[in-house]
Amino acid sequence: MNSERKRRLLNLLDQFTIELPSWGFADTGTRFGKFYQAGAAIDVFDKISDAAAVHRFTGCCPDMAVHVLWDFSDQAPAARVVEAARAAGIRIGSINPNVFQDQEYKLGSVANPDPAVRRQAIEHLLESVALGKETGSRSLSLWFADGTNYPGQARIRERKSFFETALRECHDALGPDQELWIEYKPFEPAFYHTDIADWGMAYWFAKKAGDKARVLVDTGHHYAAQNIEQIVAWLLDESMLGGFHFNDRRYADDDLTLGAIDPYQVFRIFAEIHQFEAGAVGNECRIAYMVDQSHNLKPKTEAMIQTAMMAQELYAKASLIDWDELQGFQRSGQIVDAERVYQEAFRTDVTPALAEWRQAQGIAADPLQAFRESGYLDEQSRKRMERRQKLGLQQSSSYA
Repeated sequence: MNSERKRRLLNLLDQFTIELPSWGFADTGTRFGKFYQAGAAIDVFDKISDAAAVHRFTGCCPDMAVHVLWDFSDQAPAARVVEAARAAGIRIGSINPNVFQDQEYKLGSVANPDPAVRRQAIEHLLESVALGKETGSRSLSLWFADGTNYPGQARIRERKSFFETALRECHDALGPDQELWIEYKPFEPAFYHTDIADWGMAYWFAKKAGDKARVLVDTGHHYAAQNIEQIVAWLLDESMLGGFHFNDRRYADDDLTLGAIDPYQVFRIFAEIHQFEAGAVGNECRIAYMVDQSHNLKPKTEAMIQTAMMAQELYAKASLIDWDELQGFQRSGQIVDAERVYQEAFRTDVTPALAEWRQAQGIAADPLQAFRESGYLDEQSRKRMERRQKLGLQQSSSYA
C-alpha cells in the first residue's frame, strides 16, 4: 500500500463511525428462547456503560441507539439517560419505537383494522419523535411487524393506505434536523404478506411521507442470494439511503456478527458507497452505519467489539479500490481484470494501517484483546449477578 492510499485510508477511518444498539447488550434470543449471560445489561445504564466500553476500546462507536419501551421509564427518564450517556463519553443515537410487542398489535399497528389501535400506534410514533428532540437524536428508525399470515385475512391495498397516512403524519412532526428511516423485511413475523416487504415498498413509503424520509437497509432482511449491493447502488443514486443495520446471516434474518458468513458481501456494499463518495455518482447522501445483532451465544460486549473491528477492516479494504483503473477495465470490457481490482483490494492486509490509526487515537492495536485484559467483563458480570440476585431476576451461572 503506497503512502497516498494509506493517507486516504486513515482519513476515511477518522470519519467512519458505527452506532451500537442498546438491545444488543441485554439478554436476547430467538422465538424459541434465550440463554442468559451474567455480563448482560440489566437496564439502560448498564447498556450505556457497555456501549461506552466498546467505544473506548475501538474509537469508532460514539452513539447508542435506544428502544423506547425497553430503555425509558419513570426510573430512566430521557434527561437522566442523556446525562448518563454524556458522562460515559457517548451520545444517544437513533430512536426506535416499539409497535409490535403489545397485545393490541396482534393484527398490526398502523395498519390494524381497528382505528383505535392505529391511533394508539401513531401516538407512540409521535411521542418517539418528541423523545428524539429531547435526547438530541437526529433519526427515528421505524421497523414494523405489520402483515398477515393467511390469504384473505386483510385488504392489502387498504393497509398500504393506512401506512401512507401514518408515515406522513409522523414525518410532518419531525424537527428540522431529524430524519425518518423506514426499514423493510420480506417475512417474519408475518408469513403471507408483510406490509413493507422490500426496498421498493420502503422507497415508496419514504417518498410519500416527505423529503426527510429515507430507506434503512438491514443486511439480514433479504431473500437468500439477493444482490444487496445493487439495492444500495440504486438507493444511493436516488439519495434515498438513510443507513444500515449491519449483521450477517446464513439462512434468513439470523442476526449474526458482521462478516461471520460472507465478509466479501459487506466489502462489496462498502465498495458501492466508496465509489459514490469518490464522485462517480453526483448526488449527496448522509449514511448512518448501525449494528443490529442478537448475541444469544457470544459474550455481548466482545461481539460488539468484534463487529466494529470487522466493519473497520472491510470499510478500509473497500477504500483501496482504484476507481480510475477499474473504470478503464470496465469501459474496455476487460471483465477478468475489473474483477481482480476488487479481489486485490479485498485480499490486502490492512491490519498495519488499522494499528497505526488506533495508535493515533491512543487505543490498542487489538481492541478485543485489550478489552479482555482490562477485566471489564468479569467485573461487570460479578456486579450484575449480585444485582440480579437482589432483584430476583433470572441469572446465569456463567461469566460468558
